[in-house]
Amino acid sequence: MFEYHGWVTIAATTSGDDDAALLERLIERVHRAIRDSHALDLVDLRWSAGLPMLHLGGFDKHGGGIAPELLKTFSRVGELAPGSYGLLHVWDDQDPEHDNEFRVFRMARGQVTEHPDTHLTPVAPTVLDVYEL
Repeated sequence: MFEYHGWVTIAATTSGDDDAALLERLIERVHRAIRDSHALDLVDLRWSAGLPMLHLGGFDKHGGGIAPELLKTFSRVGELAPGSYGLLHVWDDQDPEHDNEFRVFRMARGQVTEHPDTHLTPVAPTVLDVYEL
């Protein structure tokens, strides 16, 4: 099983005072990028309190087959809107190196880096009583 949950606050710059017209254009580009991601379950792009945000989430029974598209989409948002920040949590129980742990992809200043999770890892016994390969 492949599980993912993520969010991004979309921003054109890191100054906190993005031009509204520029932000609208960026959101249209982000919308086009996520529209092409057909394999993802939950993709929610909306405005809240005047700021654009993106939520991603879902499961894939066949393991990490959607992982490349998911990471490409997450990274693409950072490329389009370099002031963006957020987190993407991923657990792939078929990953031989990380099968009992969540991984976190952090977006800061539009750049994505991978990190170990310290909150839900190890999955067993933190989240599940037992975990068998």
